[in-house]
Amino acid sequence: MIKRLYSVAVLCLLIFISGRAQTIVPAEWKFITGDKPEYADSAMNEYWWNDISPLKLWEEQGFAGYDGFAWYRVKVVVPSSMKKNVLKYDGLILTLGRIDDSDVTYFNGHEVGSTGQMPPDYSGAYDVPRSYRIPPEIIQWGRKNTIAVRVYDAGGGGGLYGGPAELTNRGNTDLLVLSTAFTEQDMILSGSPDVEIPVTIKSEFRRKYRGALTLTVFTDFGEEFATRYQEVAVKKNSTGQCVFKVKDLKPGFYKATLSLDSKMGNKKHAFNFGYEPEKIVSPADQQPDFADFWQRAKEELAAVDPQFRMIRIDSLCTEKHNIYLVEMRSLGNTLIRGWYRVPVSPGRYPAIMQVPGYSSTIVPSYVNYGDDIIGFGLNIRGHGNSTDDVNPGFPGYILSNLGEKEKYIYRGAYMDCVRAVDFLCSRPEVDASRIAVEGASQGGALTFATAALNNDRIAVCAPQVPFLSDFRDYFRVATWPGNEFVDLIEKEKKLTWDQAWYTLSYFDVKNLAHLIKAPMIMGAGLMDEVCPPHINFAAYNLVTSEKKYIVYPQAGHGLPEDFYRAKMDWIRSKFGMK
Repeated sequence: MIKRLYSVAVLCLLIFISGRAQTIVPAEWKFITGDKPEYADSAMNEYWWNDISPLKLWEEQGFAGYDGFAWYRVKVVVPSSMKKNVLKYDGLILTLGRIDDSDVTYFNGHEVGSTGQMPPDYSGAYDVPRSYRIPPEIIQWGRKNTIAVRVYDAGGGGGLYGGPAELTNRGNTDLLVLSTAFTEQDMILSGSPDVEIPVTIKSEFRRKYRGALTLTVFTDFGEEFATRYQEVAVKKNSTGQCVFKVKDLKPGFYKATLSLDSKMGNKKHAFNFGYEPEKIVSPADQQPDFADFWQRAKEELAAVDPQFRMIRIDSLCTEKHNIYLVEMRSLGNTLIRGWYRVPVSPGRYPAIMQVPGYSSTIVPSYVNYGDDIIGFGLNIRGHGNSTDDVNPGFPGYILSNLGEKEKYIYRGAYMDCVRAVDFLCSRPEVDASRIAVEGASQGGALTFATAALNNDRIAVCAPQVPFLSDFRDYFRVATWPGNEFVDLIEKEKKLTWDQAWYTLSYFDVKNLAHLIKAPMIMGAGLMDEVCPPHINFAAYNLVTSEKKYIVYPQAGHGLPEDFYRAKMDWIRSKFGMK
């Protein structure tokens, strides 16, 4: 008896009880690479699988560099004490955190949910939290139940991460679903500044639901803009609708919260929307010597012998492609590196250069753009395998030499991007008239800078959720990186705000935007708290070349797979390719 109780405790790890709310956190997760249908079978024994945590990517747990299919499994005991509540509310809720990239999830061999798409019609959803309902009829009470998760990772990080991974009983809150019903799929409104916000209320209650619904709208600077209230009634097991009217919108982005309250159950739903963002005005604020500053930087770079070197990595090459480690010298004779993927078949090919996010590393798998395009991934100084000569580390990279514009870290980083274009243009297999640049977050900012400072050599650019833009507003609409500057300026008192603004004005991509000649496609996430869409559009609106944007209303700082397809379609069309 003692042994059996111990086993149950290990399987469940912990059951949290608060009133009728109970949460089970499964322990002893198992993991295997590969893909077999029988891995979903609850009767299968996975004793020989690897131990793993569902809170960190598998690359961080001994499976570095692995891409493709893998499975997670865990056993969990659902106590009979939960049965009454589960039957009343028609199931349990299984949350798994986020999964990189797509998943199909099973409970005792029954599929209970999926997010993204598996190959051959692959579509990733690495930034979407997973939450699936477990129906009562498939639960084994007081016995071991099997959770199995089939995962496909197309590249980069893979697997479950971020948590929580837990089972929770449902309550009144789970019988209500609040959502908006904008006709605009991207939730970007235009036209009259007096708008209607449609709301749907889905009720699973077995009698009429009555409650009070409140809409609160804030500007993206956190200023309360409007509050609206109305009473609502929804028939049993049905969906009701209502409309809130909001007047006098100004161009920009808004954060909104819906709060539904009654004795039968409460619910909140947060969403963001935009109104005519292309009319956001954030004037450029270049210093008088801005053009001269960047001309001198390029002349200084030109005086550095690039010493281009390509090292073939045999273990990464295939019948169709060769992979090379590229080394070169950049501003200040700094050694930087990148990864170069080129078709084996002779010819001249268009090329896409990818630039890294803040603190991230470009690896060979990131630069696979197909069989007819050369891929080149650059690690700027202080990133990935380019840390030999310059390595400020993180946090702190963005503050490195902030008090001296000639030594500020991004002067060298932007020139690294120029040097990388020099490399591409030096290669006989590259069609120098068809070079694209793309990247996300810091990579989005580097995309702006690369297209601006190489304005006659870049044919198309694709920034995603761009960083380093509109700093004065940026520090008002987002917590980071402004908090690092506050520590440096107000706590350590190493320089003043005026000194910081002065230096940053040379590197603010909105001040470089007017130099861009290449067609641009920009992706933004409406729920992005790291690089909010306000700062994305501050720079985008100052670009004068052909351009388009795509906003994803549910996306945060990571965009869905749909943008990858849209980006590649845009690039290929500008390259004159099918």
